[in-house]
Amino acid sequence: MKIQKNVSRMATWLLPGLQVKRWFFMAFLGTFLLSLGTAITLELHPVHMSIELVKQVAANTPSTVTGSIFIATGLFIILFGLKNVNSSIMDAIDPGERAHLLENLYRRRKLNRGPKIVAIGGGTGLSTILKGLKRITNNLTAVVTVGDDGGSSGRLREEMGVLPPGDIRNCIAALANEEDLVTELFQYRFKTGSGLEGHSFGNLFLSALCAITGDMVTAVKESSKVLAIRGNVLPATLDDMRLVAELEDGRVILGESQIPEAYGKIKRLKTEPAHLKALDDVVQAIQAADLIILSPGSLYTSVIPNLLIEDISKAISESKAKKIYICNVMTQPGETDNYTVSDHVKAIIKHSKYKNIIDAVLVNDSLPKNLALKYKAVNSMPVKFDIEKLKKLGVKVVIKRLIEENKHGYVRHSPRKLAKAIYTWYKSNNQESQEVKYSRKRIKE
Repeated sequence: MKIQKNVSRMATWLLPGLQVKRWFFMAFLGTFLLSLGTAITLELHPVHMSIELVKQVAANTPSTVTGSIFIATGLFIILFGLKNVNSSIMDAIDPGERAHLLENLYRRRKLNRGPKIVAIGGGTGLSTILKGLKRITNNLTAVVTVGDDGGSSGRLREEMGVLPPGDIRNCIAALANEEDLVTELFQYRFKTGSGLEGHSFGNLFLSALCAITGDMVTAVKESSKVLAIRGNVLPATLDDMRLVAELEDGRVILGESQIPEAYGKIKRLKTEPAHLKALDDVVQAIQAADLIILSPGSLYTSVIPNLLIEDISKAISESKAKKIYICNVMTQPGETDNYTVSDHVKAIIKHSKYKNIIDAVLVNDSLPKNLALKYKAVNSMPVKFDIEKLKKLGVKVVIKRLIEENKHGYVRHSPRKLAKAIYTWYKSNNQESQEVKYSRKRIKE
């Protein structure tokens, strides 16, 4: 049993995609050439002697026996070499990590070749989709809104003058190994303690790191290294963004946390200051992207704030990447009361000022039969699907089951189902684009 286990472990090194076998071969080839060169220098005539030896053996021994001996010897040398290479590497690795080494290496090589995806949003909606996307590609960038002024983030923003870290922290944790104790620590929220109650460890950590490094971008990069996350997390801007909502009844509401509490229909969302500078890394990520995703979440306080930054909206509009918006399943009281799917899309186009900011909208196709009564109690209703109006907007519709089964009737997006639906749509459209380009090329020829 032990021998079989060792052979199985060594055979794992032969999996395609690890990019290790080629270096083993190079080392073997180098050793062979070194030995051959040394023998020639000493005038031992190794090639001639080897050929003569083989001739003599072949002349006096049946070919089946000779061949079998060479095959057995070759296999023994290969397995012996791999065993020792395997042992040497494993001895240098922490015992707790050995079981996952080859799996992680293979997965990382594969994910490194995945599409370049930029996901834009904030809140739990963005972190939810990141959990699924990180299993598709390592070339992932999360662009996070920084308009939050409530809770722990709001307190740190006012007291320390830092960008609100809450949504950034959630995205970092979503892209990290969820079972990792360090990630649990990052998400830990203090329940008691004067001055600490309500704060999460990750928020305090990011704020302290921001004070040490001088800016939130560097703080995020350093904390991402600690958690070994897949991809990048970037704030949309380093400016002090404040959200301002103009309601249809004439009221003007200042502050992200106050907008849902006003319970009025939003006419327009603005920022103070009006002109915000996008982070250069964000614009570059959008320009290089293969796929751009507007995440689910609070329409006016998580998604649209990013698009109010002109450089970001313009970069998305000019990008040749595929662009998809994931519509919410339920309306949000105080923000999107009675909104249909097309109302969500219209709001995004209106505030971004670019009609081509969305190619397609991803819509959930069903709801739990036992939909929780809490939704009705707060006037949260399923978002109505109005396909004809969406077609008039020139937006394609992708309909999939996107929620997780829940015996309590709560509506929760499934990270796995979201990622699968988006990637399937992306591959399908990418293939169509390639076929169109090929057809045009043939026509020109």
